[in-house]
Amino acid sequence: MHALGFMLAAFAVGMLISVQPALNAILAQSVGSAYGAATVSIFVAFLCSLALLPFMGAGRITVATLGAAPWWVYFGGVAGMIFVAGGIVIAPVIGALLFFVCIIAGQLTGAALADHVGAFRLEVRELSSMRLAGLALVVAGAVIVQRG
Repeated sequence: MHALGFMLAAFAVGMLISVQPALNAILAQSVGSAYGAATVSIFVAFLCSLALLPFMGAGRITVATLGAAPWWVYFGGVAGMIFVAGGIVIAPVIGALLFFVCIIAGQLTGAALADHVGAFRLEVRELSSMRLAGLALVVAGAVIVQRG
């Protein structure tokens, strides 16, 4: 698949994820708990992942390979739970658009800092004035969306 195909796939994933906080907020109302809804949502994701393993490949998931990974890689799961639970609590209050604009601004800021210091085995890519200007535009976009 060419870059355009991957870009379109990422766009489609983004469109799909845009409804996740709203769906999970409805689930939270049904079960009476944002974190209960997050648990159910993540459990459904886990079941979907299990169903895909035979078709997509499981790699080498063993106690040895899991133990060989750096301990801090498992915070990826924590980040996923925080995203799901945060969306359930935050998106109904500020709206889906502002929620995702702020999420994207935070992601880009975090990514820029991770690149700048070479965190998590990334190649160092120093912050330039152009990168900082781009980040400022994203943050300005969040402010504009909030005021709109």
